[in-house]
Amino acid sequence: MSSNNIILGANQYGKAEVRLVKITRDTDRHEIEDLNVTSELRGDFEAAHLEGDNAHVVPTDTQKNTVYAFAREGVGSPEKFLLRLAEHFTSSFDWVDGGRWAAESYNWDRIQADGSEHNHSFVKNGTETRTAVVVKDGDDVQVMGGLKGLTVLKSTQSGFEGYPKDKYTTLAETSDRIMSTDVAARWRYNTTDVDFNNAYDDVKALLLEGFTENYSTALQNTLYGMGKKVLEAHPEIDEIKFSMPNKHHFLVDLAPFGLDNPNEVFFAADRPYGLIEATVLREDASDAGRAWEGIAGFC
Repeated sequence: MSSNNIILGANQYGKAEVRLVKITRDTDRHEIEDLNVTSELRGDFEAAHLEGDNAHVVPTDTQKNTVYAFAREGVGSPEKFLLRLAEHFTSSFDWVDGGRWAAESYNWDRIQADGSEHNHSFVKNGTETRTAVVVKDGDDVQVMGGLKGLTVLKSTQSGFEGYPKDKYTTLAETSDRIMSTDVAARWRYNTTDVDFNNAYDDVKALLLEGFTENYSTALQNTLYGMGKKVLEAHPEIDEIKFSMPNKHHFLVDLAPFGLDNPNEVFFAADRPYGLIEATVLREDASDAGRAWEGIAGFC
């Protein structure tokens, strides 16, 4: 085949997983911000691929250093920090017309000492990881907040009945089961004029509240209710995507030991697991553009 039929397609490059810890120590009570930041640039990089000409290749090391330098002035919300990086790279280099900037944010709680919070000692929070993504494509800017690893469980008010059955079906119907999942969610804002920290805290609270509400006929049913609750409360969010494994809990047969098991002792299986994924969005949601490009999996 002639090389004339082979062309360069979509491309991006940058520095992945820049580990950043920022300590603000302007008072005796220190603050900690802990992030994992990725910067990827899009633009005119054809010559680098086809001709070996690096004149337009902003070194990935420079991108790393920029992350650290920007942190000197503070981080704030991960979304605002990524927006600052996006504006910097697209305004500083004429051939960079967009990119994708992502962050994971890790929580640290203050250690309790002598009945009060310590000023400069912390313990890493073992709950969810906050996520953020900024995608810039010319003048179009998309911001996604999110979280992953938010493990939740309800010990009743959940069942699974009325499903189709064939010769391979062994699962018994139940109207009372444990339902548990690790919530991964990303939501897309329709504006950058947002207090992202407050919005994140409220969205997380709404997701948890939505998980508790009502009898769940299936994880799909609960997922939709959680997403609907967020969109009803936040007009600045146009859509929310979920990826939620069904963390199965199987009742243990204690009869061989002469014991009953009134729905109290379970085996928590880690695999295989059901995987429920869906998007909840407004009918008139704004165009997502390239917002979801480069996000592994469903969300």
